[in-house]
Amino acid sequence: MYEVELKVRADHDAVRRRLAERDAEPADAVGQTDVYYDAPHRNFAETDEALRIRQEVPLAGETGDDAAGFDWDTDDGTTKVTYKGPLVDERSKTREEFETAVAERDAMEGILDGLGFEPAATVRKRRRRFALSGYTVTLDEVDGLGEFVEVETAVDAADIEEARDGAVDVLASLGLDADDGIRTSYLGLLLDS
Repeated sequence: MYEVELKVRADHDAVRRRLAERDAEPADAVGQTDVYYDAPHRNFAETDEALRIRQEVPLAGETGDDAAGFDWDTDDGTTKVTYKGPLVDERSKTREEFETAVAERDAMEGILDGLGFEPAATVRKRRRRFALSGYTVTLDEVDGLGEFVEVETAVDAADIEEARDGAVDVLASLGLDADDGIRTSYLGLLLDS
């Protein structure tokens, strides 16, 4: 499965108004802590790959606006491990992705440690997700980076181009320009700042 994603910096207040005008469906609001790993056998920065463990916890309130005092170090919520392959095109953040739930975060960390993988960096964000025109529109507040909007969907390889064009249209309907797209991951942006 391929994740087709477009990401831009954007003011969330303006985007929320446009989402409401378009009758987008609020999906959820979560806090995420992503711990990215370096591999012992190759440099993920050079190969444009990523391996992470994500801890996700629901934020209080239907839209997650009551996120004051959120505990980043909680063991509540869900844990997933994700591998992301290299980007596959020049216009988006499309890449092959494999993700699965993990019953115990500590056990997964121990497995990676035992195999020689080392934590490289941690990214923390608050996400508010909406459903619109068959896509997930995510309003991200990333610690140390600011506000972003992502439009994404998951498709088979044969449908990448059509899905990317649809994501461009969704961005435009929100008053955002795909030409302002950022292909660098939040991890990359944090490491470059």
